Amino acid sequence: MTNSSAKTRAPLSRPIIAGVVTALVGFTSSFAVVLTGLAAVGATPGQAASGLLALSLTMGIACIVLATRYRMPITVAWSTPGAALLAATGLVEGGWPAAVGAFLVVAALILLTALVPQIGALIASIPASIAQAMLAGVLLPLCLAPVTGLALNPWGVAPVAITWLIFARLAPRWAVPFAFVAATVVVIIGVVTSGKTVDPALLIPQLEWTAPTFTLGAVIGIALPLFVVTMASQNVPGIAIMRSYGYEVPWRPAMLVTGLGTAAGAAAGGHAINLAAISAALAAAPEADPDPRRRWVAGLSTGISYVLLGGCAAASAALVLLAPPAVIPAVAGIALFAAFGSSVQQAIDDPGERIPAVVTLLVAASGVAVLGISAAFWAIVAGLLVRGVLHLGRR
Repeated sequence: MTNSSAKTRAPLSRPIIAGVVTALVGFTSSFAVVLTGLAAVGATPGQAASGLLALSLTMGIACIVLATRYRMPITVAWSTPGAALLAATGLVEGGWPAAVGAFLVVAALILLTALVPQIGALIASIPASIAQAMLAGVLLPLCLAPVTGLALNPWGVAPVAITWLIFARLAPRWAVPFAFVAATVVVIIGVVTSGKTVDPALLIPQLEWTAPTFTLGAVIGIALPLFVVTMASQNVPGIAIMRSYGYEVPWRPAMLVTGLGTAAGAAAGGHAINLAAISAALAAAPEADPDPRRRWVAGLSTGISYVLLGGCAAASAALVLLAPPAVIPAVAGIALFAAFGSSVQQAIDDPGERIPAVVTLLVAASGVAVLGISAAFWAIVAGLLVRGVLHLGRR
């Protein structure tokens, strides 16, 4: 290296800060969605907080392992669309233990994807329009929460929505985190004015283990749609985003690490971890470091930051418990706006696939469970059936 290049080299603090920002944005922009999803499938507040902690630890360790081993800014995140799927699914036969069993099945499927290429090929055979339409249908009821919340509790939800809109214009990356800050202020004001107290024990992060059970409804209604959403909306786009910055993420090791991480966190309430998609750019882009060979430090920094943020899991869950009506669902809905818009666009982009996609979206959004199996599964079945009939006889 020449003296001139050494002088222009960015300080090492730059990728470190990029990693911290990646973790902060990832955690604050979607933890409410995770807590909402876990609670919907039967988790108590303590179990939901445990799940948030387990996810923070496992994805942090996964970031550290992958970034250090492969010297790439590989970042791992929890499955936000997967958490939204849980919120839309609700209770299944067997309750929370059955949901935990479904999380373990997802881990096994991710590991099989790494070991058996045909599994990945099977997922890839599901048309992207159908998978994205299913996700859009799952997200739609959650994205309506800010609208219904404004009618239910305008004084609590309006500050959150206004803050999001202002920062969506001025600093889009920070729009959702600052909406969460506004919600925190609303909660604190509500606690002070109402005289509510917080049990200090609720602020101590701890893991709560649940013995899994396995039911057909949970496997088909939670595990399979969660696996499809995680692969189609997180892992595959994550690989593509990293490739756009010149990094070829090793597919099999990445699936092995995230599969093992999902398995390790499942009994503590973690639903799934995967390659980061949208937030991946924060650590992999030139803004993290002009030298692509040093951006792996951002991945390492992201992992360490996630582990440290895990200490906030219990406090985050307590914040949700203390929140006035409609405030936290509004934050969760706002956090999903971008994902909803993207999934709708991809679902109806091809005119030839539009009708099957619309049917898939509507069935998923209906929330109707048949035979104890969630609407997300039936949405894929309905979409593929309609598509098969409409494409019958075509090349």
